Amino acid sequence: MPSAAPGSPRALWFAGRRRAELRPEDVPAPGPGEVRVRTVLSAVSHGTEMLVYRGEVPKDLPLDLPTFAGGFGFPIKHGYASAGRVLDTGPDVTDISPGDAVFVHHPHQDVFTVPADFPVRLPRNLDPLRAVFFANMETALNVVHDVHARLGETALVFGQGVVGLLVTRLLGMSGICVLAVEPIPNRRKLALKMGVDAAFEPGDGLRERVLGATDGRGADVAVEASGSGAALAGALECVADEGTVVAASWYGKEPVRLPLGGHFHRGRVRIKSSQVGRVAPEMSARWDGKRRTGAVISHLQDPRIPLDSLVSHRIPFGEAPGAYRMLDEAPDAAVQVVFDYGEG
Repeated sequence: MPSAAPGSPRALWFAGRRRAELRPEDVPAPGPGEVRVRTVLSAVSHGTEMLVYRGEVPKDLPLDLPTFAGGFGFPIKHGYASAGRVLDTGPDVTDISPGDAVFVHHPHQDVFTVPADFPVRLPRNLDPLRAVFFANMETALNVVHDVHARLGETALVFGQGVVGLLVTRLLGMSGICVLAVEPIPNRRKLALKMGVDAAFEPGDGLRERVLGATDGRGADVAVEASGSGAALAGALECVADEGTVVAASWYGKEPVRLPLGGHFHRGRVRIKSSQVGRVAPEMSARWDGKRRTGAVISHLQDPRIPLDSLVSHRIPFGEAPGAYRMLDEAPDAAVQVVFDYGEG
């Protein structure tokens, strides 16, 4: 497939395993009920997108966003965190206007046309660098809702990537004691900046350190947000009797081995899945997608959440393919990679 010509609309595609490239896109003018958006910034999902980039997703798995294209067997246009502005609108579009700041769950692409109900309209004064965290904040909020921690309880968060750091911060703002487990020293420092009570390295002796920090009980709940099956296994060992482990990660097609014969069985430990595609079912009478969106925007505006400090790399979109090589070969070097489209 030809590469994109300078000035023409471009999108990032995974052409094959560990092959990212920019390709030209045909972007039509918006028709009835559609809008056209120019991207300002987009954020890489270091967990999900890297699974796709490495070919670690089942080839026959259906695409779960209508803005994706291709398939997990390659090629595929992926990504879901774009902040931009509306360029123009088609006939009969009344709820959104040219110039509006928006977030769209859309792959990395400089200009695109979508149905008018796809973009989330944002406050005009919201910095795009904070807006680009919408998808991660939405996931983190959903995880916190699935945790159900109570005042006076302790949550243990495995993985201090972006989602883990946001989960850590939201739990702490809710008055929960938060402990973090993270192998990368810089991310442990970020966790402390986000307000954790202690940040531990994984490995031998972790259970004893958690017991020591919780008066011998173990954590009331653990969140696995690292994408590591070993971390999920460790979480099962670190929660208290009748504790809950919330699995927030997607492991792709990699098998996960868990120790289910000891503390898990005798301690009646529970494992719960958290996935952002659905609101927690026990909250569905009071919460829906619209209410969650409002809460996410409120958190994006909250100065107590230092989102800017999570951006480790701001890369011109034209250099985007190299970012995936960097994340694949040196994942410890980055926290949040953001693509800059040169629009402000």
